Amino acid sequence: MGQPIAFFEVVSPDHRRAQTFYGELFDWQIAPDPAMGGYGLVETEAGEHAIGGGIGPSMQPGDTGVKIYVKVDDLDAYLDRAEALGGKRLVPPMDLPGDFGRFAIFTDPDGNQVGLWA
Repeated sequence: MGQPIAFFEVVSPDHRRAQTFYGELFDWQIAPDPAMGGYGLVETEAGEHAIGGGIGPSMQPGDTGVKIYVKVDDLDAYLDRAEALGGKRLVPPMDLPGDFGRFAIFTDPDGNQVGLWA
């Protein structure tokens, strides 16, 4: 069985505008957190099996865009596998605030950023 998509993220140089845009477009509830620089968790209101997400500010050049996060059981093993297939590690495994787990980011051979979440 394949690994499921667990989270999506929109990163924007104007995250407030992006939060308003997506919230109004799709009727999503977005809760910005000042402690996280205005990063807002998204509740899509699409039922119990809906994928959650976040919309937040750009932190460095080249990080804007839409990213998916795939649920995995071993971040390092999947980063190694991505590299063996031609990808590159971008962000090493890091703890998320609270008890949200850990994440890492790699790029595929075309440069697309993909997140892993454990």
